[in-house]
Amino acid sequence: MLSRGLHLMKKSIICFTTLLLAAVLSLFSIHSAAQKLIPLPNFKPSWVQEYKPFRIAGNLYYVGSYELCSYLITTPQGHILINTGLPGSDTMIRRHVEELGFKISDVRILLTNQVHFDHVGGFAAIKKMTGAQVMIEEMDAPVLADGGNSDFLMGGHGPIFQAVKADRLLHDRDTVRLGDMQIVVLHHPGHTKGACSYLFDVKDEARKYRILIANIPTLLDDTKFPGMPTYTHVEKDYAYTLEAMKNLQFDLWFAAHAGQFDLDKKHKPDDGYHPEAFADRAGYDKAIGECYQDYLKRLNRKVGNP
Repeated sequence: MLSRGLHLMKKSIICFTTLLLAAVLSLFSIHSAAQKLIPLPNFKPSWVQEYKPFRIAGNLYYVGSYELCSYLITTPQGHILINTGLPGSDTMIRRHVEELGFKISDVRILLTNQVHFDHVGGFAAIKKMTGAQVMIEEMDAPVLADGGNSDFLMGGHGPIFQAVKADRLLHDRDTVRLGDMQIVVLHHPGHTKGACSYLFDVKDEARKYRILIANIPTLLDDTKFPGMPTYTHVEKDYAYTLEAMKNLQFDLWFAAHAGQFDLDKKHKPDDGYHPEAFADRAGYDKAIGECYQDYLKRLNRKVGNP
């Protein structure tokens, strides 16, 4: 009897997941048709899979999905949101913000690690509902402004997400300020021309934490060295970024994709407040090291070595 009950429960979960995925894909289809967007170049169910929002450390919170990370930084003067997931993910992010006891309307600044559709797809919708200032590294601003159509790899076929014009152009070592928060912008190009990481401090009742939200410099399959017509210096940018990132100092680190820093291993949905779970220098060094090995393999392919 127990076995049959478990079987029915498992079947119900599978059915619910299937229906949820169908609903999400339907939403994307409707949204794309209304905005005259091309189909998403790629889609993974984990990108829209539900993940319970939680307090990370101090005034830093997780409000993203199981795989696509969105971070909320709260202040008495309003909030900062980093990354917004796919088109349509604004609904989920708003719900997560409210579940944590905050208001989406209090978001004052929108940032992103990179302007691929899976990280800025919700920018336009959240800017519309909040009036937040969109701040983008200068080299990524044109891609955001045409909805991804000028992306050096995925562009050329029309907008992938709703276009957004930047309110402020960012550069390496610029500081984004809101209330007492000061976020240092680190330009880490390669994955996109304007890819960025962010360094800032948060504190709780016990201590202060230096936070790194990193854009891990993964190499996409179609990226060619030493460069391409639409990104002639991509190899040099990767070399710069890999060198710069290995020397960064921090207490806790995170990334644009949850799998890049093993979120599901470090935090379970019912875990309490435990910032130290994300103190993982070895994991960071491994992630950067793997990117460096991919970079070396790409260099070898460029010169015709096996």
